Amino acid sequence: MSESLVVNEIYISLQGESTWAGLPCIFVRLTACNLRCSYCDTAYAFTEGKRIELAMILDRIEALAAPYREAGGDQKLPLVELTGGEPLLQPRSAPLMKELCERGYTVLVETSGAWDIGVLDPRVRRIMDFKCPSSGESARNRAENIPLLRSTDEVKFVIGTREDYAWAKDEVARHKLHTVCPVLFSWVAPLGEHQRDPSLKKVPAGQTAISRKDLVEALVADALPVRFQLQMHKFIWPPDERGV
Repeated sequence: MSESLVVNEIYISLQGESTWAGLPCIFVRLTACNLRCSYCDTAYAFTEGKRIELAMILDRIEALAAPYREAGGDQKLPLVELTGGEPLLQPRSAPLMKELCERGYTVLVETSGAWDIGVLDPRVRRIMDFKCPSSGESARNRAENIPLLRSTDEVKFVIGTREDYAWAKDEVARHKLHTVCPVLFSWVAPLGEHQRDPSLKKVPAGQTAISRKDLVEALVADALPVRFQLQMHKFIWPPDERGV
């Protein structure tokens, strides 16, 4: 393969989010994002990265996966996830994911929901955001993606305010998302001052922050058919540590 992608980092760790949390996963973090969500904790990936040929990316993934193969374990492990930034900004990410599927990997992609998810191989497990009001980017949600969702996908609402919760609750009901695929409600972990990139959107005025405890209690009280999630890796390593 002569095609290339601009890559921020490639590393192996545990999957910290989604229904796949806790499993070994190789992360390919691509550079660039067209959104500036208020809570973004990977702003360093907006611009940092270098161009790498797809063949070299595949070689790196194979090298990181080799110990699992040699141990004779589950051939579907480790997982491989493309994240960012926004992976779908780079068109050559789709051929890379297809090739990884051909090689027998379970492939995940974290996408903002602002780009067409229909371009991906049907074997790719799409974890798609619905941008809530506090992100400052809810107008960028691509409604055309909703009919494309499959049972193997997951949708994620990142919730930082009471207004986010009310909005997400209404969206789940309006689109009957819980009948299509797993629905994740993820609490916004506060950013350190050094993580607050100047380009990030501000939380709209008049919104009230929600604690993780209050979010969980609201989910239980309202009997929502969703999964609460925390970013597991932020409880294992320092919350701003890269490569984990």
